[in-house]
Amino acid sequence: MAKAPVLTPQADDFPRWYQDLINKAELADNGPVRGTMVIRPYGYGLWERMQQEMDARIKEAGAQNAYFPLFIPQSYLTREAEHVEGFAPELAVVTHGGGKELEEPVVVRPTSETIINDYFSKWVQSYRDLPLLINQWANVVRWEMRPRVFLRTTEFLWQEGHTAHATYEDARDYAAYIHKDVYADFMVDILGIDVVLGRKTASERFAGAINTLTLEAMMGDGKALQMGTSHELGQNFAKAFHTQYLSKEGKQEFVWQTSWGSSTRMVGGLIMSHGDDNGLRVPPRLAAVQAVVLAIKGDDAVLAKVREIGDRLKAAGVRVHVDDRTDTPFGRRAVDWELKGVPVRIEVGPRDLENGTAMLARRIPGGKVPVAIDSLVSLLPGVLEEDQALLLRQSRERRESRTSDVATIDEAVEAAAAGGWARIPWADLGEEGEARLAEHSVTVRCLVAEDGSVPEADDSPGNVAVVARAY
Repeated sequence: MAKAPVLTPQADDFPRWYQDLINKAELADNGPVRGTMVIRPYGYGLWERMQQEMDARIKEAGAQNAYFPLFIPQSYLTREAEHVEGFAPELAVVTHGGGKELEEPVVVRPTSETIINDYFSKWVQSYRDLPLLINQWANVVRWEMRPRVFLRTTEFLWQEGHTAHATYEDARDYAAYIHKDVYADFMVDILGIDVVLGRKTASERFAGAINTLTLEAMMGDGKALQMGTSHELGQNFAKAFHTQYLSKEGKQEFVWQTSWGSSTRMVGGLIMSHGDDNGLRVPPRLAAVQAVVLAIKGDDAVLAKVREIGDRLKAAGVRVHVDDRTDTPFGRRAVDWELKGVPVRIEVGPRDLENGTAMLARRIPGGKVPVAIDSLVSLLPGVLEEDQALLLRQSRERRESRTSDVATIDEAVEAAAAGGWARIPWADLGEEGEARLAEHSVTVRCLVAEDGSVPEADDSPGNVAVVARAY
C-alpha cells in the first residue's frame, strides 16, 4: 500500500491542505471561543520576525510607537457616520463590568481611529505639532461570521498607524509612502510575495476614508488576499473630533489624516503563497530559523560536530538551530522541519563525518547534495539569497501566468472561476459591473493605471480593474 501523504494535496482540497499545514507544522490552534486562535511558538516566531522587519520600516518613516486602550466608549464610534455604519456588524460590545451594568457600553477595539482622534484633538494645537505620526502594535476584535485561522479571526494581531498633517498633500503623500516604501518593500523584499499595488473602488474603501490604497497578492489557488491597506482619511475624523491646529497665518484649520494597517493575515498569506504539498516554505530573510543542523545518530563525535557547525554558522550571522534530539527518529525530525519550511537542513551522520561532508537539503527548490563541512560558512549566505529570489520569482510568475486581459463581465467571471485574476477596463466595468461581479463572488481587488502604477483618482483615464475571488 502507498503511504498516506502527511498533508492533503493542494490539488485535491486547497482549504483542507491549509488547515492540515497549520496543524501539522504547529503554527496555531483554534481558540475556545468561535473565531479565535492560539498562535503556537513557531507560528508566533514568524509573526515576531514580521513585526521586527515592519517596525524598523515604520520607524524609518518617522512614526513612533504608542499604545491606546482596548475599550472604546460606544459614543466615540457614532461621531463619524460612515465609520460606525461600516463596523456595526462586527462590533463586540461590553455592557456589564464588575457585576454591574455599565452607564455607557464600551466597544472592544475594532480599529482605533476614534479613540486616537480624541487624543489627537488634545495633543495638536499648532502647526508646530504637525505632522503627528503614531503607530501601535495591538490586538483588535471584529466579530467574524466565517472564521479561518490567520485569514479571518474574531481577534487578531496587527499594527495600525495614525497620522495628522497640515495639508491634504502631506497626508496623501504619507499614505502613499507607507503603501509603497513600508508595506510593498517588506512584502516583496522579505516575504518574497509579489504584490499588486492599487486603489480600492468606492464600494471597497475603508469606512470613513476618502481613498484606500491596497496591496493584493495571488495565493496558490489563484484567489486574491488583501495583504495590507493605507487610507487617506481626509478631514472626516478631524471634523468629528474637532482636531484643529493654529496655522502659521493664525487661522484655525482642521488636520488631514491617514491610517494604515497590516495584520497576522500576512502569516496566512505566507502559507498560501509559498507552501507546497510537503509543507511551508519560509523565505530565508524572514525565517527565525534559517538553517537547522541535524545529528542523524547519537554518536559523540557527530553530536560534537553538529554543535560546532551550529556555533560557526551562528558566528557568521546565520539564524541556526541545532537538532541533537537523537532519541527521536531522524526521519520524523526531518519531516517536521520540512513541514515547518526551514530553508536549509544540514544533516550529519557518522559516514558524513568520515568524509568531512554534510548533506545539504534545500527546502525551497528541493533536493539534497553533499557539501564539505568546511565550506558551509562561505556557501550558506549565497544559497539563502538564491532561494529568497526563487520564491519571489515563483510568486510573480504565478500571478502573471494566471492573469487574463478580458473585455466582458462574463469573461472576468470565467477567469476567476478557473482560479485566476482578470483585468478589465474600469470604464467598461463601472459600479454597475462591479455589482454584477459580486453576484458571482468576484470582487474588484483594486484599480491600477494602464502602466501598472497606482492611479491618482478612481476615474483616471485608462484605469484598469483587477478582479478575482478573494479570501
